[in-house]
Order: sequence, then C-alpha cells, then structure tokens
Amino acid sequence: MNLEKSQKRLTKLHKRGFHGYPLIEIQYFGQSTQLATKVVVGFTQEEGGQTFEETFSAQSEIRADEVVQTTLLKIIDRAEAKTVVIKEGVLQA
Repeated sequence: MNLEKSQKRLTKLHKRGFHGYPLIEIQYFGQSTQLATKVVVGFTQEEGGQTFEETFSAQSEIRADEVVQTTLLKIIDRAEAKTVVIKEGVLQA
C-alpha cells in the first residue's frame, strides 16, 4: 500500500470516532513539533483494561515512512480495533 493511501485510511479510521473496544491509540514524538521520529501505538482490549504499547522509531520523518504507516494499518486490522485515536500534534521526546 502506498503512503498516501495509508495516511488517508488512518485519517478515515480516526474520524469515525469512538465505536467501542478494542481501541488503538497512536501518538507521535520528536525533537520538534515539525519532525516526528517516533510513534507509540497503544492497544486496549476493553474499558479499564491494561494498555499494551508498541514503539517504532526512525531517523527521518516517521509519518512519511511507508513501511511504518502500513504496519500501523496491519496492527489495526489484526487487532480488529473498533476505535482508532490519533493524538494531535507531535510531543517532544
């Protein structure tokens, strides 16, 4: 899947809003607000349940990395997530 399609699909899943659990939460981190070099994916099976996290890092802009964006979609599909939340902005790491 190319980068543009991956980003479009992630945005579409996020805009659907809350549809229950399982829930996937995506947060980007970087040295500045313009450059994200790390992404943390949180998975919560049920309300009040433990959140499991997976971290991916890159030397360059991770939001423009086709492999990482496609991997995020595969995680969402395999988890059968009903809700996807993408936190706005880039937090400084």
